[in-house]
Amino acid sequence: MEAHGGYLCRLDSLSPAQLISLAREALASDQESAEGCSIQVSAVLPKRVVRLAFDAPHTYGRRGARWYQTHHALARLVSLHRQVHVHAYVLDPDCFEEVATYGSGRRVGGDRVDYDELELCDEEAAFDDQAFVRAKDQWPLGHLAQILGVSRDCLEMLPRARSYLLNLDGTGPELAMSDLLEAQLP
Repeated sequence: MEAHGGYLCRLDSLSPAQLISLAREALASDQESAEGCSIQVSAVLPKRVVRLAFDAPHTYGRRGARWYQTHHALARLVSLHRQVHVHAYVLDPDCFEEVATYGSGRRVGGDRVDYDELELCDEEAAFDDQAFVRAKDQWPLGHLAQILGVSRDCLEMLPRARSYLLNLDGTGPELAMSDLLEAQLP
């Protein structure tokens, strides 16, 4: 599994034009250029959980995943304009996972776990795959998956899910978010 990050929420009433506008505003707030940048939209259907992530050189690889640790402007803006909770997350499978939650434009929660600081209950748990899976469900990404009504594995695999790229220069189709999500169905 590769490192990744982004923004997770339930969202189906935002037009691509609105999302592009918010993404451009967020990048300006985060002091990043929107030139050559797109916003990637992926979804877990029928749960309507949406992952938004920037498709740009500054968001590639491990360093790009960690960019989402401090760049929460899109989470803040979407939560403010759409009145939904938006979760900025980072998963670095070798080091840590972190979730920061935004509601009404403000940070309202979050958690982080550093893998090297974890203590298992007993030595048997270290060798018990089921105990390890149960433990991961209590970590930030697992807890978020429970809140969203999906599995942790589902969130871990979202970067590989079918997705739709919206160019931030405004070129592309003018569809409703629900149409973009439905277009991802096989």
